[in-house]
Amino acid sequence: MKKRLIASGCRGTHKHGTHKGCHYYATIGGNVSSIVVAPLVGAMLLLLLILILSSCAAPGIVSTTGQLPAVKRTPQTVSLPSIRFPQDEAAHNDLTEWWYYTGHLNAVTSGGTLHHYGFELVFFQAIRSDLPPVYAAHFAISDITRGEFHFDQRRQSEPGAVIPNGRSTRGIDVHIGDWSIQGVNGLDHLAATMANYGLHVNLQALKPPVLHNGSGLITYGLAGFSYYYSRTRMAVSGTLNDHNQPLQVTGEAWMDHQWGNFLTLAGSGWDWFSIQLNNNTEMMLYLIRDASGKTISTYIGYIGPGADDHLLPASALQVKVLNHWVSPTTGATYPSGWQLEINDPQLHVSLTLLPELKNQELVVYQSTGNSYWEGAVSIQGQSAGKSVAGEGYVELTGYARG
Repeated sequence: MKKRLIASGCRGTHKHGTHKGCHYYATIGGNVSSIVVAPLVGAMLLLLLILILSSCAAPGIVSTTGQLPAVKRTPQTVSLPSIRFPQDEAAHNDLTEWWYYTGHLNAVTSGGTLHHYGFELVFFQAIRSDLPPVYAAHFAISDITRGEFHFDQRRQSEPGAVIPNGRSTRGIDVHIGDWSIQGVNGLDHLAATMANYGLHVNLQALKPPVLHNGSGLITYGLAGFSYYYSRTRMAVSGTLNDHNQPLQVTGEAWMDHQWGNFLTLAGSGWDWFSIQLNNNTEMMLYLIRDASGKTISTYIGYIGPGADDHLLPASALQVKVLNHWVSPTTGATYPSGWQLEINDPQLHVSLTLLPELKNQELVVYQSTGNSYWEGAVSIQGQSAGKSVAGEGYVELTGYARG
């Protein structure tokens, strides 16, 4: 029996599993067409977007790394199928789903100089009742060498969309115009273009997928469920067109895929960190805040050199904000630089994360109805008493209001 979530008191939205601090109201076998979160206005596409994309100002299908789940360590008496590869890489017939890629790229220009970039490409799918699926996508380039940040956004309704729903053997295949994500079994291809930049790259997973929360299944009792996995280190190669100059790029990326019957509500937010260190380890951390700004849930996932995955207790993490940045566009004040300390028998690290550009804010009201900061960071510090360095991405939601 499918569980449907009905959101209450929602004003905006964002991305990742059951994200931070959101509250959910559910009916079993209910009719989601009863979810109305905005006036019925304008053309059919606008109506669909309002129904699908305005369910919150947090991650879900609005913003990006969306709904990070509040982890429950108590066993849940819910019987749902396990994640299967490659069948579950493709789209599902659930309320909310996204495929999310971030990474760092290096190129050598025709003049022989090194050029460094960060990138983000994320696709959202939202299904409500019998309405056609609505898709939204964000594409961003952090041109670190130039000191510039650029982004674009797209959205479309797709009445004829084919939803494999766990039965595909061809993996991911989502498109909006010439933007696309395709891939199977950790061999993916990304394509996206905007003014002055175009990305066409191949990705190869260097580690098996990490199933978050141990099994990849996150349940919330009557509040539904989500599936969530990541490919925490993917080799990237291909072409980045920079102001009509095709450059061969190489680098590393992080991929998230989450889907399920859940919605997020406005008023909360989160800080999400993906960390790739040069000792072949990765970490995913997030802190979920309630409407008052209080941290109500913390997740610490550590992936060792042998792809062993560890969920650490929230008490092991301490986060110190080093600075702040005020957006000239939205007026939001974002954290800007972090000192992370993790002290646990399985992991002792001290890391400093610094934004490679101060301004990496996406203002994407035309596609997902919100704004958020999603940016490339450089990392220095120590792990188990040894010096380490690395790169990562940070996502900040709930700081921009209105």
